[in-house]
Amino acid sequence: MKCLLCTSWSFSHICKSCQNENLQPSLFKRKILGKLVVYSFYRYGDIEKLLHTKHTDLGYYIYNILADIAFKNFADNFEFDDVVVSLGVDEDVKHGYSHTAILNKALHSKHIRPRYNKLMASSKETYSGKSFQFRLLHPRGFKVKPFKEQYVILVDDIITTGMTLTQAVDALEKEGKEVLFCLTLADAERK
Repeated sequence: MKCLLCTSWSFSHICKSCQNENLQPSLFKRKILGKLVVYSFYRYGDIEKLLHTKHTDLGYYIYNILADIAFKNFADNFEFDDVVVSLGVDEDVKHGYSHTAILNKALHSKHIRPRYNKLMASSKETYSGKSFQFRLLHPRGFKVKPFKEQYVILVDDIITTGMTLTQAVDALEKEGKEVLFCLTLADAERK
């Protein structure tokens, strides 16, 4: 097959050379709820076309590549005194896979235990491309399924307005959980 970025022949959808030259993550920081930090690995504009593959079967492969480059490396270097769980925001399966579950799975490490389908939206309304006003009028209605661990890392692919993560944090806090921080692939504020 050909690399999506440079069109050279490759055994992967994005060749190792392009992964090393074009997809090395940085860490961007933003706060939501006045206190909670959201770390993003990329500027939205830098990987926009790759992010849009989540709406296709190809997204499964692209999100696995991005997860390995950014989330796995983060998890390998993360330390905490207690067991921390990572939760993908609304790991609803679309196109045969859940892109947030792929990102979440890459966090498995000595200090992080991914849990799946523990934070699901009762509303299937999508926020993709929608205004802040629309998001306010159509809350996601997150439901938390029981899990024993106290500390949580929230995982999503993109932070735009912060509305989804804010609603997810609220739902977890109502269940007595403490969200340490959030991780996203890209920050839409950083074009």
